[in-house]
Amino acid sequence: MSFSVLVLVGIVALLGPLLAWPTRWRIPIVLGELVGGILVGQSGLGLVHSSDQTLTFLAQLGFGLTMFVAGSKVPVRDARLRPVLLVALLRVVGVGVAAAILGVLLANIFHTGHAALYAVLMASSSAALVLPVVNELGLGGPRVLAMLAQVAIADTACIVAVPLVIDPANAPEAAIGALLIAVGAVLVYLVLRFLDRRGLLRRFHKVSEKRHFALELRVSLIVLFSLGALAVTTHVSIMLAGFALGLAFSAVGEPHRLARQLFAINDGFLGPVFYVWLGASLSLRPLITDPGLIVLGLALGVGALIAHMVLRFFRQPLSLGAIAAAQLGVPVAAATVGQQTHVLAAGEPSALILGALVTIGGLAAASGIAARRARLVDPARPGASPSGQPAHDARKAMDARGNVLGVDDAEPEDKADPGSR
Repeated sequence: MSFSVLVLVGIVALLGPLLAWPTRWRIPIVLGELVGGILVGQSGLGLVHSSDQTLTFLAQLGFGLTMFVAGSKVPVRDARLRPVLLVALLRVVGVGVAAAILGVLLANIFHTGHAALYAVLMASSSAALVLPVVNELGLGGPRVLAMLAQVAIADTACIVAVPLVIDPANAPEAAIGALLIAVGAVLVYLVLRFLDRRGLLRRFHKVSEKRHFALELRVSLIVLFSLGALAVTTHVSIMLAGFALGLAFSAVGEPHRLARQLFAINDGFLGPVFYVWLGASLSLRPLITDPGLIVLGLALGVGALIAHMVLRFFRQPLSLGAIAAAQLGVPVAAATVGQQTHVLAAGEPSALILGALVTIGGLAAASGIAARRARLVDPARPGASPSGQPAHDARKAMDARGNVLGVDDAEPEDKADPGSR
């Protein structure tokens, strides 16, 4: 690992913003970063070696921080989602049943023995992908709110389930580790809530902002690294530590200043390093030599769309079902953990990513259809987003990964609007 390698990683990571630049394509930034990693990794020019220990460590930091940011964007505090939680939960169960049937079918067809993993993948959603699109298009109304609650529940449940299903032989040990991580995140939430109710967090923030201490970022990273150390000790992926901590911060209310600081360090450096490293570690040659893996990837993507669009029988529009099927974090986590634990066959991690790309294509197509359907927009507030912001303000507040942008520190409560995540 050297500075020249970091320069190369930084340059190829610029493919992310370049591909995401045309807003009509609705391509996530991470897609270009993955492609850049593939071009310079073992499937391409071989200039970046994913086995490099220093690069791998930086990538794991990026993995944990990316999941931290993703968890903080789950709208835990949005009161408007609570009345539709029961409907959303029932929909998640319905999608899970359909995904389980499809998972068993695909595992038997391709003889992989990963029925549970495939079911989790096809049942998953990505709040970090869906929320920015919904806000940008100004979609609103009860059906959209129910879909957002459904996405939040599925995203959380599937992130927790991945380490349990990817290696069933070690599931009991993984379950204990996951429980310890959950307890740690709950303790963090209780401490933050205690400090917040007594006004200590705000005083802490004012001193940090006035004297440029960046204390919130420092403390947040210390807690993240502590949970990461616990995850490593208990043989659980750092993704769970990051996501659980993000949920804890979201439940209390993430300050705007901290959100921007996390955006800078994650989206500006560690996040791109992780996705380029992941792309560099993916081996596409098995996909070429074994077309069955390509078919598996396509089947996983189409299966995810089918599992979510089954809810049409429960009066959810097909376009919203396809939007809810969009996934990236869970397949990326499964591919990363699968490679680290060597439980996936050669080329299978690439097939998982291919399946995620299929759902992103479905998101791009379905979001355009949903935007043109007048019945999906609240007629009393044309152009309003589910977060209660005007559509143009929502575009300013969210980037392609769902991070908070352009928010004024001087807002009274200095809390990120939970509906804008």
